[in-house]
Amino acid sequence: MGYAEVAVNSPVAQRRTFSYSIPPSLSLSVGQAVWVPFGTRVLQGVVCRLTEHPEVEQTKDVIGAIDPRPLLTLAQIELARWISEYYLAPLFDAVALMLPPGFERKLLAFYELPLGFSSSSLSNLTPEQSQLISLLERGGKMAQAVLEKALGQKKARRALDDLLARGLVVRSEELQRPKAKPKTVLHLELAVEAEVAVKEAGRLAARAPKRAALLRLLVDQGGPVSARETGATPATVKALRDKGLILTRDVHVWRDPLLDRLFVSCAPPTPTAAQEAALGQIRDSLRSPAKGPPAAFLLHGVTGSGKTEVYMRALAEAVSLGQRGIVLVPEISLTPQTIGRFSSRFPGRVAVLHSRMSPGEQFDEWQRIRDGAFDVVIGPRSALFAPQPDLSLIIIDEEHEWTYKQEEQSPRYHAREVALKLRELSGAVVILGSATPDLETYHRAQTGRYRLLELPQRITARGESPLPEVELVDMREELKAGNRTIFSRPLNRAIGETLADREQVILFLNRRGTSTFVQCRNCGFVMRCSRCDLALTYHAKEENLSCHQCGYHKAIPDKCPVCWSRRIRYLGLGTERVEDEVKRAFPLARTLRWDRDVTRGKGSHERILDAFLAHEADILIGTQMIAKGLDLPLVTLVGIISADTMLHFPDIRAGERTFQLLSQVAGRAGRGALPGRVVVQTYTPDNYAIAAGAKHDYASFYRQEIELRRQHGQPPFSRLVSLVYAHANAEACRTGAEKMFQRLAEKKGQDGVDVELVGPAPMFFARIRGRYRWQIVLRGSDPARLLADLPLPQGWVVNVDPMTLL
Repeated sequence: MGYAEVAVNSPVAQRRTFSYSIPPSLSLSVGQAVWVPFGTRVLQGVVCRLTEHPEVEQTKDVIGAIDPRPLLTLAQIELARWISEYYLAPLFDAVALMLPPGFERKLLAFYELPLGFSSSSLSNLTPEQSQLISLLERGGKMAQAVLEKALGQKKARRALDDLLARGLVVRSEELQRPKAKPKTVLHLELAVEAEVAVKEAGRLAARAPKRAALLRLLVDQGGPVSARETGATPATVKALRDKGLILTRDVHVWRDPLLDRLFVSCAPPTPTAAQEAALGQIRDSLRSPAKGPPAAFLLHGVTGSGKTEVYMRALAEAVSLGQRGIVLVPEISLTPQTIGRFSSRFPGRVAVLHSRMSPGEQFDEWQRIRDGAFDVVIGPRSALFAPQPDLSLIIIDEEHEWTYKQEEQSPRYHAREVALKLRELSGAVVILGSATPDLETYHRAQTGRYRLLELPQRITARGESPLPEVELVDMREELKAGNRTIFSRPLNRAIGETLADREQVILFLNRRGTSTFVQCRNCGFVMRCSRCDLALTYHAKEENLSCHQCGYHKAIPDKCPVCWSRRIRYLGLGTERVEDEVKRAFPLARTLRWDRDVTRGKGSHERILDAFLAHEADILIGTQMIAKGLDLPLVTLVGIISADTMLHFPDIRAGERTFQLLSQVAGRAGRGALPGRVVVQTYTPDNYAIAAGAKHDYASFYRQEIELRRQHGQPPFSRLVSLVYAHANAEACRTGAEKMFQRLAEKKGQDGVDVELVGPAPMFFARIRGRYRWQIVLRGSDPARLLADLPLPQGWVVNVDPMTLL
């Protein structure tokens, strides 16, 4: 008898596998999904290892296989183990990243009354038990979840357990319906010769005209037809099928997210000398894999320098060698344009995966990728886990972006670090591309961990071109001159000139809404979220106040709830307000807004991008969504309404984030046939991050920022782990954090681990969704070591290598 080590879908499982015996009737492979008993339940699991000896004395049998084919490869199993260990995450959470969409299903409990049951003779029932019996008499077999909703979870479970023990109810389990499955379409075709069908249609014409019409349609088509296209009712189809006149069959169809898109093939441009030099090194690495891990490249190219062309040529080289690639983009908003570029070069061979696709589209795309239908997979960070066979190239565009770090749920992985581990396991070459590389990435390139490739010159329709000129406007001087509007005089003038020339403008502000807070001018009270203790943002379009953390919203008060004053003022600035001000200042200009508030629906990003590219709008107003890699040829002016929004947050990456946003947004100007210019409004023009961004001077910024990090022992000269405790009670939260700090301090002394403990302290956003938050930060060369075997009580979240400590 063999044994399987299984990663089980249970929070109790944490970072380990469980031993199960394999019954003689069952044959299993590593990577296969199985049903296993776990306590009193039956749960999903994935086989991570097969062995002749279990790790425990007593084992239970695997119940059965979920899918006959392994869902994960050996490399993916090893990658999941590494993610679990490195990010201190439950093993199944890491495994689940690589499973097909809609995989997770549960066995649902159902209850019904036994045969011959009569409630008339029952006695000694509690009110809850009587209520359950009454529900089951009326409704028959019912799901446990429905009964719990009727009585409350605790009461229903206690009553059901008592009734079950007395034999008064019968419990059964059924598999939850799949969230996604293959799609089939009913097709109809003739079961008889056409002449026979025509004669039969003639006989049916008077008494059954619908049946006659369907027969004639099938004769005219001469082959199978979709039942939906015929318009026939199920009754009509059944009647003809029962007579043996037609055949019906279910035909599997693929749900293609790119079905309605047309891609025009175009000849690739001649590469520049810098592009050819970079490609030479990448080609060599693809053709002649080195001993040990394959190469990781940092492609550092200024905005508009042709990094995407390098990506596509590198991918073409991989395809010519019989291999495939994955391309990651930081935002769904970038996916349409990236897909268009790659599809024009690899027609019909590009797959896309992202969360805005329907579950069915994601399911089909995953299956086709696994079957080797595509040369390249494109998507945000989760696309890294696509089952792409023969993987030899992983490209991470705009690698500096924070969205590559999963911060909201376990495992809290960074796609860049996972890609580098996947490189070791699969032998794939990794290309990290950016005009403003993450400071730690650039430091690794400087110290030889990555190979640095540089594209120092912008390429436009005019050939090699200079980067757009940047004008810094000191808003303090504007105030002194009496300008109280949100547009400085230079920006106002530049917008007018650009519109007169029939060119396009981008206005950037990294805040949504109309006003960022609402305050009583009499007593100073600020309207705050009751669950998050954050200022509510005023949205004029919806006419409400909204919390951007939890989604809570409320009506706009006409009086202060504290002092009853009517002196309510709307302060601060958001993209809605910018749009309103643009319409007042430039009434003939056509505007579009691109932020999270207007991109909630499927296809919304693509509609906005297509409209702006078609010059259906003159001015695009947006948040960071418009800062990332978009190529908009008619944009000749970029206005940054406030360069200071991120600068003054108490976070170690505030300066870096400011520089990156400033440089990336500025890079949207002048990418076409016309030169561009940028106007940056700021109250701190002398800040090193803003000054370097205005000059497109990454080297200057890097020198100053890396020195600050070195002085304070911050990454890349150390690593961080954030431990956050959340609790609904403020005092319990503080006490819990202090107790954990004491445990860590004692363990640090016992283990002799060189880790600095910072805290405990309330977080900057101290209360989110009704729960208070305290944080302990671990800093050192390997701070996660202190937590490796330390069980964390409920309420604690561990984040290895956090991108922010706010």
